Amino acid sequence: MTSWTTSSFAGASRLMGEDFNDNILFYFSYEHACEQARFRGIPGDGRCLFRSVAHGACLRTGKPSPSENLQKELADELRLKVANEFITRRSDTEWFLEGDFDTYVTQIRKPHMWGGEPELLMCSHVLRMPITVYMHTRGSDDLQIISEYGQEYGKEDPIRVLYHGYGHYDALQIPLGRTKLKSYVKR
Repeated sequence: MTSWTTSSFAGASRLMGEDFNDNILFYFSYEHACEQARFRGIPGDGRCLFRSVAHGACLRTGKPSPSENLQKELADELRLKVANEFITRRSDTEWFLEGDFDTYVTQIRKPHMWGGEPELLMCSHVLRMPITVYMHTRGSDDLQIISEYGQEYGKEDPIRVLYHGYGHYDALQIPLGRTKLKSYVKR
C-alpha cells in the first residue's frame, strides 16, 4: 500500500530553487477545526495528472491507495479513455485545444505527454466525478482552489489534485467538512 506523506512540498520546492525543510507539515484550518491535509507525491513521468486523478478516484470510491505500478496502469487506462472522450465530444472540445485536433488527440495518447485543463475536464466526464484543483501560491500561506471540473456530477467529495504551477500534479487528500482552506506551516 502506498502511504501518504505529510513531509510537505520539499521535493517540489527544491525544483523551484527554494530551501525547504523535509519535516514541514502543512495544516489547513476550516471554520471550526484544524485538520491535516495530506498529499501523495506522484512521479513526474508525464503521467502525473492522470496518476493523481486515478489515485483520487480510488480514494473517492473507497478503494485503498493504489501501488505505484497499479497507479501507472490506471493512469494509462484513464489517458486512453480521455483521448476517446475528446473524440466523442469533438464538436464541444475542438475549439479550445491548441493546434490540429487529430494531432492533439494522437499526442495525448502518448504516456510521456503532459495533461492540463482540457484533460482534467475530460477526466471528470470519463469518471463522472467532480475534480477540484488546488494550488499553493508562492508568498502566501493559502491553498487555493484554482479550478473545478465536473460539477454536474456533484459537488461533494471531489477528486482533489494539487497543481504546483510548473506542470506537475500530486494527489491531495483533504478531510471532509472543509470550508475555506488556509495553510499554516509548522517547522
